[in-house]
Amino acid sequence: METSHGAPDGADIRTTSVLTAEDLAVARAVLAASAEADGRDAVSEAGRLRLRVDEPRADVRHVLVADGADPVGYAQVEQGGGGPVTVELAVHPAARGRGWGRRLVDAVLGAEPGPLDFWAHGGHPAARHLAGAYGAELVRELRQMRRTADAPDEQPLPAGVTLRTFVPGADDAAWLALNAAAFAHHPEQGSWTAADLADRIAEPWFDPAGFFLAERDGELVGFHWTKVHPDGLGEVYVVGVAPSEQGSGLGRALTAAGLRHLLLDRKTGSVLLYVDADNPAAVRVYERLGFTIHEVDLMYRVERH
Repeated sequence: METSHGAPDGADIRTTSVLTAEDLAVARAVLAASAEADGRDAVSEAGRLRLRVDEPRADVRHVLVADGADPVGYAQVEQGGGGPVTVELAVHPAARGRGWGRRLVDAVLGAEPGPLDFWAHGGHPAARHLAGAYGAELVRELRQMRRTADAPDEQPLPAGVTLRTFVPGADDAAWLALNAAAFAHHPEQGSWTAADLADRIAEPWFDPAGFFLAERDGELVGFHWTKVHPDGLGEVYVVGVAPSEQGSGLGRALTAAGLRHLLLDRKTGSVLLYVDADNPAAVRVYERLGFTIHEVDLMYRVERH
Protein backbone atom coordinates (compact mmCIF):
# COMPACT_ATOMS: atom_id res chain seq x y z
CA MET A 1 0.00 0.00 0.00
CA GLU A 2 1.27 3.45 -0.83
CA THR A 3 -0.27 6.91 -0.75
CA SER A 4 1.31 10.28 -1.37
CA HIS A 5 0.11 13.85 -1.21
CA GLY A 6 1.62 17.29 -1.08
CA ALA A 7 1.68 19.36 2.08
CA PRO A 8 0.71 23.06 2.07
CA ASP A 9 4.33 24.25 1.95
CA GLY A 10 5.36 21.92 -0.88
CA ALA A 11 6.82 19.06 1.13
CA ASP A 12 5.54 15.57 0.39
CA ILE A 13 3.93 13.15 2.86
CA ARG A 14 4.20 9.55 1.71
CA THR A 15 2.73 6.43 3.34
CA THR A 16 4.06 3.03 2.34
CA SER A 17 4.45 -0.53 3.59
CA VAL A 18 7.50 -1.16 1.38
CA LEU A 19 10.55 1.02 1.96
CA THR A 20 12.75 2.06 -0.94
CA ALA A 21 16.42 2.97 -0.43
CA GLU A 22 15.40 6.63 -0.64
CA ASP A 23 12.69 6.14 2.00
CA LEU A 24 15.15 4.42 4.27
CA ALA A 25 17.59 7.33 3.91
CA VAL A 26 14.86 9.81 4.93
CA ALA A 27 13.78 7.77 7.95
CA ARG A 28 17.31 7.16 9.18
CA ALA A 29 18.30 10.81 8.71
CA VAL A 30 15.31 11.99 10.75
CA LEU A 31 15.91 9.45 13.51
CA ALA A 32 19.67 10.06 13.69
CA ALA A 33 19.26 13.84 13.90
CA SER A 34 16.49 13.49 16.49
CA ALA A 35 18.56 11.14 18.64
CA GLU A 36 21.50 13.53 18.57
CA ALA A 37 19.35 16.53 19.47
CA ASP A 38 17.21 14.80 22.13
CA GLY A 39 19.79 12.47 23.66
CA ARG A 40 17.65 9.36 23.08
CA ASP A 41 16.04 7.38 20.28
CA ALA A 42 12.61 8.46 19.04
CA VAL A 43 11.77 4.93 17.86
CA SER A 44 12.17 1.75 19.90
CA GLU A 45 14.68 -0.99 19.14
CA ALA A 46 11.91 -3.10 17.59
CA GLY A 47 10.97 -0.19 15.35
CA ARG A 48 14.54 0.40 14.26
CA LEU A 49 14.89 -3.26 13.35
CA ARG A 50 11.95 -2.86 10.96
CA LEU A 51 13.77 -0.21 8.94
CA ARG A 52 14.94 -2.51 6.19
CA VAL A 53 14.40 -2.21 2.46
CA ASP A 54 14.27 -5.96 1.86
CA GLU A 55 12.00 -7.00 4.73
CA PRO A 56 8.56 -5.36 4.45
CA ARG A 57 5.97 -6.41 7.04
CA ALA A 58 2.26 -6.46 6.35
CA ASP A 59 1.49 -5.13 9.84
CA VAL A 60 3.84 -2.11 9.61
CA ARG A 61 3.46 1.09 7.62
CA HIS A 62 5.84 4.01 7.29
CA VAL A 63 4.93 7.69 6.92
CA LEU A 64 7.74 9.77 5.44
CA VAL A 65 8.00 13.50 4.93
CA ALA A 66 10.64 15.14 2.73
CA ASP A 67 10.98 18.64 1.33
CA GLY A 68 12.93 18.03 -1.83
CA ALA A 69 16.20 16.48 -0.67
CA ASP A 70 15.66 17.54 2.94
CA PRO A 71 14.29 14.92 5.38
CA VAL A 72 11.48 16.39 7.51
CA GLY A 73 9.67 13.67 9.49
CA TYR A 74 9.03 9.98 9.97
CA ALA A 75 6.32 7.89 11.64
CA GLN A 76 6.08 4.13 12.03
CA VAL A 77 2.61 2.60 12.40
CA GLU A 78 2.14 -0.96 13.62
CA GLN A 79 -1.12 -2.88 13.69
CA GLY A 80 -1.95 -4.07 17.18
CA GLY A 81 -3.14 -7.60 16.40
CA GLY A 82 -6.70 -6.76 17.45
CA GLY A 83 -5.63 -4.04 19.91
CA PRO A 84 -4.83 -0.38 19.34
CA VAL A 85 -2.50 0.63 16.54
CA THR A 86 0.89 1.74 17.90
CA VAL A 87 2.66 4.80 16.50
CA GLU A 88 6.17 6.21 16.95
CA LEU A 89 7.19 9.41 15.21
CA ALA A 90 9.87 12.08 15.01
CA VAL A 91 10.39 15.43 13.31
CA HIS A 92 13.86 16.45 12.15
CA PRO A 93 15.23 19.12 14.53
CA ALA A 94 15.75 21.51 11.61
CA ALA A 95 12.02 21.28 10.75
CA ARG A 96 10.57 21.58 14.25
CA GLY A 97 8.28 24.39 15.31
CA ARG A 98 6.50 24.47 11.94
CA GLY A 99 3.57 22.16 12.68
CA TRP A 100 5.03 18.96 11.24
CA GLY A 101 4.27 16.95 14.34
CA ARG A 102 0.56 17.69 13.92
CA ARG A 103 0.69 16.91 10.20
CA LEU A 104 2.28 13.55 10.87
CA VAL A 105 -0.33 12.74 13.50
CA ASP A 106 -3.13 13.89 11.17
CA ALA A 107 -1.76 11.69 8.37
CA VAL A 108 -1.86 8.66 10.68
CA LEU A 109 -5.29 9.50 12.10
CA GLY A 110 -6.68 9.93 8.60
CA ALA A 111 -5.60 6.45 7.57
CA GLU A 112 -6.21 4.36 10.69
CA PRO A 113 -9.60 3.52 12.26
CA GLY A 114 -10.10 2.82 15.95
CA PRO A 115 -7.92 3.88 18.89
CA LEU A 116 -4.25 4.69 18.33
CA ASP A 117 -1.42 4.57 20.88
CA PHE A 118 1.37 7.11 20.42
CA TRP A 119 4.72 6.66 22.17
CA ALA A 120 6.50 9.69 23.62
CA HIS A 121 9.95 8.28 24.34
CA GLY A 122 11.61 10.13 27.16
CA GLY A 123 8.41 12.07 27.83
CA HIS A 124 9.60 14.88 25.53
CA PRO A 125 7.75 18.16 26.38
CA ALA A 126 6.78 18.69 22.73
CA ALA A 127 5.19 15.23 22.67
CA ARG A 128 3.26 15.97 25.86
CA HIS A 129 2.00 19.22 24.32
CA LEU A 130 0.98 17.43 21.12
CA ALA A 131 -0.88 14.78 23.12
CA GLY A 132 -2.79 17.49 24.95
CA ALA A 133 -3.76 19.14 21.67
CA TYR A 134 -5.48 15.92 20.59
CA GLY A 135 -7.12 15.20 23.95
CA ALA A 136 -5.04 12.02 24.26
CA GLU A 137 -5.15 9.96 27.44
CA LEU A 138 -1.99 8.73 29.19
CA VAL A 139 -2.36 4.92 29.25
CA ARG A 140 1.14 3.59 29.95
CA GLU A 141 4.35 4.63 31.67
CA LEU A 142 7.45 2.61 30.87
CA ARG A 143 10.30 3.40 33.25
CA GLN A 144 13.95 3.17 32.40
CA MET A 145 15.83 2.40 35.60
CA ARG A 146 19.61 2.31 36.12
CA ARG A 147 22.10 1.21 38.75
CA THR A 148 25.82 1.82 39.23
CA ALA A 149 26.29 -0.23 42.42
CA ASP A 150 28.64 -3.20 42.78
CA ALA A 151 27.53 -6.61 41.55
CA PRO A 152 24.94 -8.29 43.81
CA ASP A 153 25.70 -11.48 45.67
CA GLU A 154 24.99 -14.72 43.86
CA GLN A 155 21.47 -15.95 44.63
CA PRO A 156 20.62 -19.66 45.04
CA LEU A 157 18.51 -21.31 42.37
CA PRO A 158 15.35 -23.17 43.43
CA ALA A 159 15.93 -26.85 44.16
CA GLY A 160 16.08 -28.90 40.98
CA VAL A 161 16.80 -25.94 38.69
CA THR A 162 20.05 -25.61 36.73
CA LEU A 163 21.49 -22.73 34.72
CA ARG A 164 23.12 -22.74 31.29
CA THR A 165 23.42 -20.40 28.31
CA PHE A 166 21.38 -20.15 25.12
CA VAL A 167 22.35 -22.17 22.03
CA PRO A 168 21.18 -20.43 18.82
CA GLY A 169 19.27 -22.78 16.54
CA ALA A 170 18.76 -25.39 19.25
CA ASP A 171 16.87 -23.36 21.86
CA ASP A 172 14.88 -20.99 19.64
CA ALA A 173 11.52 -22.78 19.65
CA ALA A 174 11.59 -23.66 23.35
CA TRP A 175 12.58 -20.12 24.29
CA LEU A 176 9.80 -18.58 22.17
CA ALA A 177 7.24 -20.84 23.87
CA LEU A 178 8.53 -19.89 27.33
CA ASN A 179 8.64 -16.20 26.42
CA ALA A 180 5.01 -16.32 25.23
CA ALA A 181 3.91 -18.03 28.47
CA ALA A 182 5.91 -15.74 30.75
CA PHE A 183 4.65 -12.59 29.00
CA ALA A 184 1.13 -13.61 28.02
CA HIS A 185 -0.07 -10.34 29.59
CA HIS A 186 2.52 -8.13 27.91
CA PRO A 187 1.45 -6.08 24.85
CA GLU A 188 4.78 -6.47 23.02
CA GLN A 189 7.18 -8.99 24.52
CA GLY A 190 4.75 -11.90 24.60
CA SER A 191 3.99 -11.68 20.87
CA TRP A 192 7.56 -12.25 19.65
CA THR A 193 7.90 -14.50 16.60
CA ALA A 194 10.79 -16.56 15.25
CA ALA A 195 11.59 -13.62 12.96
CA ASP A 196 11.78 -11.23 15.94
CA LEU A 197 14.22 -13.54 17.69
CA ALA A 198 16.28 -14.06 14.52
CA ASP A 199 16.54 -10.29 14.00
CA ARG A 200 18.14 -9.87 17.41
CA ILE A 201 20.42 -12.87 17.10
CA ALA A 202 21.74 -11.24 13.91
CA GLU A 203 22.51 -7.96 15.70
CA PRO A 204 26.21 -7.18 16.46
CA TRP A 205 25.49 -6.92 20.20
CA PHE A 206 24.07 -10.44 20.53
CA ASP A 207 26.16 -12.68 22.79
CA PRO A 208 24.84 -16.14 23.78
CA ALA A 209 27.23 -16.13 26.75
CA GLY A 210 25.02 -13.43 28.28
CA PHE A 211 21.73 -15.22 27.57
CA PHE A 212 21.00 -17.40 30.61
CA LEU A 213 18.46 -20.23 30.61
CA ALA A 214 17.07 -22.00 33.67
CA GLU A 215 15.98 -25.64 33.29
CA ARG A 216 14.02 -28.06 35.41
CA ASP A 217 14.08 -31.70 34.29
CA GLY A 218 15.21 -30.62 30.82
CA GLU A 219 12.44 -28.05 30.40
CA LEU A 220 13.07 -24.30 30.17
CA VAL A 221 11.48 -22.51 33.11
CA GLY A 222 13.18 -19.11 33.10
CA PHE A 223 15.72 -16.88 31.38
CA HIS A 224 17.71 -13.67 31.68
CA TRP A 225 18.86 -12.16 28.40
CA THR A 226 21.48 -9.44 28.87
CA LYS A 227 22.75 -6.86 26.41
CA VAL A 228 25.82 -4.63 26.19
CA HIS A 229 25.36 -1.39 24.25
CA PRO A 230 28.10 0.01 21.98
CA ASP A 231 28.93 2.63 24.61
CA GLY A 232 29.55 -0.09 27.21
CA LEU A 233 26.27 0.34 29.07
CA GLY A 234 24.79 -2.98 30.23
CA GLU A 235 21.13 -3.87 30.05
CA VAL A 236 18.81 -6.34 31.72
CA TYR A 237 17.29 -6.94 28.30
CA VAL A 238 14.51 -9.24 29.45
CA VAL A 239 13.91 -11.59 32.41
CA GLY A 240 11.14 -14.16 32.16
CA VAL A 241 9.90 -16.92 34.46
CA ALA A 242 7.41 -19.70 33.65
CA PRO A 243 4.06 -19.29 35.43
CA SER A 244 4.74 -22.55 37.29
CA GLU A 245 7.88 -21.02 38.85
CA GLN A 246 6.37 -17.70 39.96
CA GLY A 247 7.21 -16.98 43.59
CA SER A 248 9.99 -19.57 43.75
CA GLY A 249 12.84 -17.04 43.82
CA LEU A 250 13.94 -17.99 40.30
CA GLY A 251 13.46 -14.46 38.94
CA ARG A 252 15.67 -13.02 41.70
CA ALA A 253 18.38 -15.63 41.05
CA LEU A 254 18.28 -15.06 37.28
CA THR A 255 18.44 -11.29 37.70
CA ALA A 256 21.48 -11.57 39.99
CA ALA A 257 23.22 -13.97 37.59
CA GLY A 258 22.79 -11.58 34.69
CA LEU A 259 23.91 -8.56 36.68
CA ARG A 260 27.02 -10.39 37.84
CA HIS A 261 27.80 -11.28 34.22
CA LEU A 262 27.40 -7.68 33.08
CA LEU A 263 29.31 -6.09 35.95
CA LEU A 264 32.00 -8.69 36.60
CA ASP A 265 32.53 -10.47 33.27
CA ARG A 266 31.72 -7.69 30.81
CA LYS A 267 32.91 -4.84 33.11
CA THR A 268 29.94 -2.56 32.39
CA GLY A 269 29.94 0.42 34.72
CA SER A 270 26.17 0.88 34.74
CA VAL A 271 23.15 -1.27 33.94
CA LEU A 272 19.72 -0.23 32.70
CA LEU A 273 16.37 -1.96 32.41
CA TYR A 274 12.80 -1.14 31.43
CA VAL A 275 9.78 -1.88 33.60
CA ASP A 276 6.15 -0.79 33.47
CA ALA A 277 5.08 1.54 36.26
CA ASP A 278 1.93 -0.54 36.81
CA ASN A 279 4.04 -3.56 37.82
CA PRO A 280 4.85 -2.51 41.40
CA ALA A 281 6.15 -5.94 42.40
CA ALA A 282 8.85 -5.81 39.73
CA VAL A 283 9.63 -2.17 40.50
CA ARG A 284 10.20 -3.07 44.16
CA VAL A 285 12.52 -5.94 43.22
CA TYR A 286 14.63 -3.66 41.05
CA GLU A 287 14.67 -0.91 43.65
CA ARG A 288 16.01 -3.38 46.22
CA LEU A 289 18.77 -4.21 43.73
CA GLY A 290 19.78 -0.54 43.62
CA PHE A 291 17.95 0.61 40.47
CA THR A 292 16.49 4.13 40.35
CA ILE A 293 14.38 5.89 37.69
CA HIS A 294 16.47 7.45 34.92
CA GLU A 295 13.70 8.51 32.50
CA VAL A 296 10.23 7.47 31.37
CA ASP A 297 8.54 6.62 28.09
CA LEU A 298 4.87 7.61 27.92
CA MET A 299 2.10 6.17 25.78
CA TYR A 300 -0.90 8.33 24.89
CA ARG A 301 -4.12 6.96 23.41
CA VAL A 302 -6.25 8.84 20.91
CA GLU A 303 -9.75 7.33 20.82
CA ARG A 304 -11.59 7.22 17.51
CA HIS A 305 -15.38 7.00 17.45
